[in-house]
Amino acid sequence: MSRKALDIQRIGISYMLIFFAFDAIWGYYHCFPFFMLVAFYNYSGNCLRVVQVKFTVEELRRIMDLKHNIRNMSVIAHVDHGKSTLTDSLVAAAGIIAQEVAGDVRMTDTRADEAERGPLMLYVSKMIPASDKGRFFAFGRVFSGKVSTGLKVRIMGPNYIPGQKKDLYVKSVQRTVIWMGKRQESVEDVPCGNTVAMVGLDQFITKNATLTNEKEVDAHPIRAMKFSVSPVVRVAVQCKVASDLPKLVEGLKRLAKSDPMVVCTIEESGEHIIAGAGELHLEICLKDLQEDFMGGAEIVVSDPVVSFRETVLEKSCRTVMSKSPNKHNRLYMEARPMEEGLAEAIDDGRIGPRDDPKVRAKILSEEFGWDKDLAKKIWCFGPETTGPNMVVDMCKGVQYLNEIKDSVVAGFQWASKEGALAEENMRGICFEVCDVVLHADAIHRGGGQVIPTARRVIYASQLTAKPRLLEPVYLVEIQAPEQALGGIYGVLNQKRGHVFEEMQRPGTPLYNIKAYLPVIESFGFSSTLRAATSGQAFPQCVFDHWDMMGSDPMESSSQAGQLVADIRKRKGLKEQMDKGSVYALYLATSPFFNACAQLIPTKGLNFAGRRSCRYVVGLTK
Repeated sequence: MSRKALDIQRIGISYMLIFFAFDAIWGYYHCFPFFMLVAFYNYSGNCLRVVQVKFTVEELRRIMDLKHNIRNMSVIAHVDHGKSTLTDSLVAAAGIIAQEVAGDVRMTDTRADEAERGPLMLYVSKMIPASDKGRFFAFGRVFSGKVSTGLKVRIMGPNYIPGQKKDLYVKSVQRTVIWMGKRQESVEDVPCGNTVAMVGLDQFITKNATLTNEKEVDAHPIRAMKFSVSPVVRVAVQCKVASDLPKLVEGLKRLAKSDPMVVCTIEESGEHIIAGAGELHLEICLKDLQEDFMGGAEIVVSDPVVSFRETVLEKSCRTVMSKSPNKHNRLYMEARPMEEGLAEAIDDGRIGPRDDPKVRAKILSEEFGWDKDLAKKIWCFGPETTGPNMVVDMCKGVQYLNEIKDSVVAGFQWASKEGALAEENMRGICFEVCDVVLHADAIHRGGGQVIPTARRVIYASQLTAKPRLLEPVYLVEIQAPEQALGGIYGVLNQKRGHVFEEMQRPGTPLYNIKAYLPVIESFGFSSTLRAATSGQAFPQCVFDHWDMMGSDPMESSSQAGQLVADIRKRKGLKEQMDKGSVYALYLATSPFFNACAQLIPTKGLNFAGRRSCRYVVGLTK
């Protein structure tokens, strides 16, 4: 036994906390060393120190004899890495079960008292198409309790809010199935720690859900999985034969259910859009759609289209204002870019609308330099209430402000989903409500007056803050021999990509190259790369981040301006943003207005003769 293990035996401290962390090698547990983090506690339960110790299975078995020193043990590893088999080996070494059945008994999985100790908690992560036309298996993992055939369960969808009935169903599991590769075995029940496929729930689950017992009304859903990639490549699909339209609609529903990553939508123009993570992902989705979900019916696919995001470069050059249609209410607002890393923190779920305001304010003040009082005045996030844009209340002493909050939030959700440049989602913009003037009578400040006003003032503040486009960027990993490096660099230069890491794999002639490649340049990248390297380079692309385009989208001759024109044309909008649609009304002294009037279009301006130092900017699309 190692010296550190002997030291642990001699220590008279009451409690010792042990964690295993390992990579399992099947069949070699008797000789495979494990790293353990050993935390020493005193009699009061305070942690004294943590050390890392290397053990063999035999040493672990001896330490297990010191029962009075062990508080608990946790085996941590990847899924299907052999945690149950390892614990069986330890239990067999202690003489509790026979050595011959170690790995088959799965003692930590199937003990009845462990399985029945808690209520059912099961997370459905994937819907698998069944051989029956239009039906799906709900596939997931049992984290607690036991799921059985005929059991009545509460199905909590991703939009379920505890205490409400939205996205909540109570249904019976018709059949429980163990799915291993292509084989399916029907079983009576499945205990915790195992994966299971269930029949009869597919009509109530779209992509993912949390299942619990019927009577567990206080249960909360498990948070939906976050993907490291984003569906940024889109294609439009349509039927070659018009009579196949019902097949296409039903096929898209089944495709969206079967793939947790794909997003299927219908544009205002009537186009059916499929969004995926990349060119290869879309190719697989389209193949599944046509062959599996549409019975071989022919479809026509448009060229791939990339989703962009709209952002701003700096703070609005002026405070902008929009009047309500009845002219009785005014909203004053400014836009500014978010601090670096804040949009990513919102995407990762570290900051969100459901956080405790005090905890959120602490993170914003310590990591992003926000004022704590201001951080508590965040009205909402968007789009879809969770996106990386926000509205912040900067007003002081405004009457009736809370009455219009919901209307401003609704206008913000609308505007942030369809930005001013090309109706793409906004990203990384913080809108500050500077001032509000409202009519004293509640009937004149309803949603019909405030929502379109909020949308216009948000668009105006975006356009006065140097709007920019964000393009999605792939992280490309390429493996190739040294003689192919020249061709790789040449192709990446043509595609606006740049290499940031080049490393030779030890003991091989191969090089690992990492580079950033704009998604819009990735179409045909693999075939071009293979042609330039005689098939010696193997690229792998995965979405990495959003990158700001340097050119000004307001200039029609720039690259960003051309992209905006193309997007607007595709969506049925005017190809060029009409400068006459962006107008500003300056209520100021005459010399100041005369100086500014030369810089902006003045079509349709109506001057009421008021003397003020505020500016009014509106926008119509």
